[in-house]
Amino acid sequence: MLSVLDLFRIGIGPSSSHTVGPIRIGARFLGELVQAGVMARTARIEIELQGSLALTGVGHGTPKAVMLGLLGLDPETLEPEDAEARVAALEAKRALPLPDGRSIAFDAAKDIRLAFDVIPKLHPNGMRLRAFDEEGAVLVDSTWYSTGGGFIASQRQLERPVRDDTVPGGLAVPYPFISAAELLAICQHRLTGIDEVILANESAKRPEADTHAALDRIAGVMMTCIDRGLTRTGTLPGGLKVRRRAPEIWQRLRAAPPSNEREQLFDWLNVYAMAVNEENAAGGQVVTAPTNGAAGIIPSVIRHYCWDEEDRFVRVRKFLLTAGGVGLLYKQRASISGAEMGCQGEVGVACSMAAAGLAAVWGGTPQQVCNAAEIAMEHNLGLTCDPVGGLVQIPCIERNAIGSVKAANAARLALHSLEQTKVSLDQVIETMRQTGLDMSSKYKETSLGGLAVNVVEC
Repeated sequence: MLSVLDLFRIGIGPSSSHTVGPIRIGARFLGELVQAGVMARTARIEIELQGSLALTGVGHGTPKAVMLGLLGLDPETLEPEDAEARVAALEAKRALPLPDGRSIAFDAAKDIRLAFDVIPKLHPNGMRLRAFDEEGAVLVDSTWYSTGGGFIASQRQLERPVRDDTVPGGLAVPYPFISAAELLAICQHRLTGIDEVILANESAKRPEADTHAALDRIAGVMMTCIDRGLTRTGTLPGGLKVRRRAPEIWQRLRAAPPSNEREQLFDWLNVYAMAVNEENAAGGQVVTAPTNGAAGIIPSVIRHYCWDEEDRFVRVRKFLLTAGGVGLLYKQRASISGAEMGCQGEVGVACSMAAAGLAAVWGGTPQQVCNAAEIAMEHNLGLTCDPVGGLVQIPCIERNAIGSVKAANAARLALHSLEQTKVSLDQVIETMRQTGLDMSSKYKETSLGGLAVNVVEC
C-alpha cells in the first residue's frame, strides 16, 4: 500500500506533475550517473520534455524544475527564493555543478528540448535524460514519467506487468485494500472509522508519533501557505497579468460586520482556496493535495471548519487520514494526473477527498464518508484541464474555490442519509477513469483545446 504521506507532499508551485515531478526526476538522474559509475566521464547532459511536459512545460515552469533537479535540490526542503537564485546563476554561467565537484557546460535553451512532436505511450508526461562523454558517446539514456501529484516512475517500472492477484505498492500493512468496498468491510469488521484503519496501516511504516508529527507539519505548511496568500498582493508571473485577489477579498471579509454562515460561507471557502492557488501560481511552497493544481481545496476546508477549534490537531489528523485514504483509492484505481484524467483527476479528486475528510470530522459513519466522496466526484466528472497559456491560473484558481464549496456541500448531503448512495464510490472512481480515457487529449493539460484556445493571451 502507498502511504497517505505520499499524497501530501510539500513542494513548490505551480504544478506537482510539471514542477515537483521533474525536480525529483532530475535529481534521480544524477543518482543513475553515480550508480552507473559514469559521473566522472559525464561531459554533457541533455533533457527532452515530451507530451504535456513539452506542450505546457514553459507555463508550468518545467525547464526551471529540471534545472533544480540537476542542481540536486529536493522539492520538500528547497527555499523558493534560493531556488530562483540558483537557477539564475546556472543560466548566467551556463555551467552545471556536478556532485563530484566538477562543472560541465549547460545551456538550458539548448540542452532542455521541448519535444512537441513526441507523445509518450506509457504516460503523457515523459522525460528523456541522456548523459554524454567528451567524444559524444551516450553514457546513460533514461526515460522517466511524472505521473501526477509529484509521483514519478521509470520506463521500466511502467512497463512491468502487474498480476491481478497482487496489490501494487510498498510495505505490507495490516489492513490492505484496493477498493472502497474492501475498506468499508474492514471498518465494519473492526467497528472503527476510516481514519483509524489508515493510521494502523501507516503505523506499519513508521511509529505512530512520527505519522502524527508528519500530518501536523503538513497542516502547518498548508495554513502558512494560506496566510502568505492572504497578504501578498501584485500580479502573478507568466504574462496573463492575473491580479492576486485573495488579499482584497480577505480584507473586505475582515472589515464586514459578523454575519451568519449562510451569507459568508462561500466567501471564506473561496478566499482560503484562492490564497493557496495564487501562492502556487507564483511558485510558492504548497502541499500537493493530491496535486498542486488542486492544492487549495483541502486547506480551505480545514481552515474554515477545523483550524479554530481547541482540538484542531485531533480534528485535522482525522481529516487528513480519511481524505488520504480516499485519495489512495483514486491513485491506485485510476489516476490523479491532469494529463491522464483531465481536471476531474485533480480538482475532482481533491473535492472528493475533502468531502470525505469533512464528513468524518462531522461524525459521519464510514459509509457516509464514502457517500460524501462519491457525491463530490459525481459532480466533477468530465471536468477538463485546459489552462490558458499553460499557466496554472485560469481557470485553476477559481476552480479550487468552487471545489471547496462543492466539498462542503457534498459532506452536508452525505450526512442526511445512512444507506449507501445508488452510485458507489468504487463505481464513480471507475467512471472517472473511463471518462478520462475517453476524453480527447486536447482537454488533458495540453492547452490545445477549451479555454486555452478560446481566450486571447493578453
